[in-house]
Amino acid sequence: MNVGIVGLGLMGGSLAIAMRKLSFINNIYGLDHNKEHQAQAMKLQLVDALIDFEKLTQLDIIILAIPVNGVIKTLEMLEGKVQEHTTIIDLGSTKEIIVNAVPDTLRQNFVAAHPMTGTENNGPTAAIEGLYNDKVVVLCDLDDSGIYQQEIAVRLFSGIHMRLSYMHAHEHDRHAAFISHMPHVISYSLANAVLDQEDKYNILAMAAGGFRSMSRLAKSSPNMWEDIFKQNKNNLLDAIEIFEAELTTLKKEIKSDAWDDVREKMHKANSLQEIFS
Repeated sequence: MNVGIVGLGLMGGSLAIAMRKLSFINNIYGLDHNKEHQAQAMKLQLVDALIDFEKLTQLDIIILAIPVNGVIKTLEMLEGKVQEHTTIIDLGSTKEIIVNAVPDTLRQNFVAAHPMTGTENNGPTAAIEGLYNDKVVVLCDLDDSGIYQQEIAVRLFSGIHMRLSYMHAHEHDRHAAFISHMPHVISYSLANAVLDQEDKYNILAMAAGGFRSMSRLAKSSPNMWEDIFKQNKNNLLDAIEIFEAELTTLKKEIKSDAWDDVREKMHKANSLQEIFS
């Protein structure tokens, strides 16, 4: 099968690296609106060749590794131009807005996927081997995709050693607000809280693992995350309000020297790691 990847950054580039090892993948083609990214992807040999949109429509698998608004626009452009067997997979961070925007004539071709992985870096030079290995990929509303397209998506993601999870798009977006989108909000806020201090350089001179880990996400692309915040606004606001309530309670307990309650909160938080293990 021949694959086309639209978007040659961290996600698209790393996926290209991973798919090289799949026996059913022949050629990997790339398309990106950023000419520098196209040149870098070729230099790094992430793709076999660059293609135009017309060539893209003739491929067996089309991967949309671009922001959600770009996914929606590209799906509109693909309507009526792909073959019946073509499988279109998007990797967007929010799913409901995409699923609702898929043209009816493309719904059988389309698979909504969100690989739960990434780094704070971007662009083709950020692409790394193993980014997808042993990570979860959420496949949303898969029953609405064609049987053949379902099989291709499962074969592809299983082949690059991902763990498959299935849920509805609305359910995905609410969950993602808590475990992905809100952590970015907190990281950006934490970074700005320090940057707004007069002695920020002295403060940062003391920064150790804890602060660096919590502020790492603040390096993420503002353009990309602004779009994600917009697209999942309501779920994100709900998650922030729940977090604010938890933070306010802990603040009150610290202020009133209710250390037993503070300790109980911390013990409860410790149990989160038991779920991960």
